[in-house]
Amino acid sequence: MNQAALEQMWDVFRQKYGVYLRLLDAIPADRYYSQPIPGMRTPAELAVHVSGSVVRDFAQGIAKGQITADEGSEEKVATELGGKPGVLAFAARCFEDASDAVTRIGDAELSGIVTTPWGSWPGWLAVQIMSDEFLHHRGQLTAYARACGAEPPFIWDFEGNAAEYRPRAAPATR
Repeated sequence: MNQAALEQMWDVFRQKYGVYLRLLDAIPADRYYSQPIPGMRTPAELAVHVSGSVVRDFAQGIAKGQITADEGSEEKVATELGGKPGVLAFAARCFEDASDAVTRIGDAELSGIVTTPWGSWPGWLAVQIMSDEFLHHRGQLTAYARACGAEPPFIWDFEGNAAEYRPRAAPATR
């Protein structure tokens, strides 16, 4: 993976994140601090994990060569957000922070080693792990939405996203 491939991947990721935001919005506000699936995180805690730890923290960590983790704080952050509007705003901010970090990732960061609490990986592999983790947890949230009585958005409905998360117009051809 090089910087050009990362830019293309991030554009698709942006669209997937738009569906994720719609998925978060589909979960009823009164269920954000419930456990729709016993023994697992609440929807608020899972949203903080996905938006903060998986997306923002991975992108920032790849840009600086080190990913740190404080997963114990996710529950605290979820509680402090105070409800669905706070969680949705947090998720949007995390994507902005991640996007800013991605603009600082070049070929050197992609080929360089990123240290993490789970091992050391080349930057390009950390990008792939971030993407895999994001999709895995988006699937969990889809199950949560259904368990909460909500209909999740279709996972590839990028056209239904807010404007900033929709597909960009294709360049004109001759």
